[in-house]
Amino acid sequence: MTDRMHLIPRRTPESRAVVERVQTVLDLTSRLNALPYSDAEGRTALLSAILGRPLPSDVTIYPPFYCDHGLAISFGANVFVNQNCSFYDIGGITIGDRTMIGPGVTLSTAGHPVAPDARHDGITTAPIVVEEDVWIGANVTVAPGVTIGRGSVIGAGAVIAKDVAANTVVTSGSQVVRKVL
Repeated sequence: MTDRMHLIPRRTPESRAVVERVQTVLDLTSRLNALPYSDAEGRTALLSAILGRPLPSDVTIYPPFYCDHGLAISFGANVFVNQNCSFYDIGGITIGDRTMIGPGVTLSTAGHPVAPDARHDGITTAPIVVEEDVWIGANVTVAPGVTIGRGSVIGAGAVIAKDVAANTVVTSGSQVVRKVL
């Protein structure tokens, strides 16, 4: 995971651009989450503004939905995202075809340097990749730099800080994983 980590130093043009985009997206997501659910056209327009491109017609995102950048999220075909999900995507999030994401899931691509004397130097980012046919259960947290292999199932409440091999089931509090039949 660390080979994909990128530092965005404070007080640089790159960090200023990130801050500006985050402020824009915070405004857009607050407007999105205040809309009545029946306003499908308004939701689609705001999600398209957040993503910087049209929301694919076969992608379903239930509000409330939170993200911090928007431009670095890529959805495959027939993706479903349930309520109350947070996609912190400065480092990039790729979600494969036919992936289902349960309520309350957090995908976080950013953090800070681990060393105490470097923590205020900027933010670190690393992409999250969710391959095809993955099911992520309710209230899962995925850390920066993680790849979840195709066909895998991530059980409710799990914290995923390491890559998950294809066709594997991972559950909360368990180091035991098994292959999906």
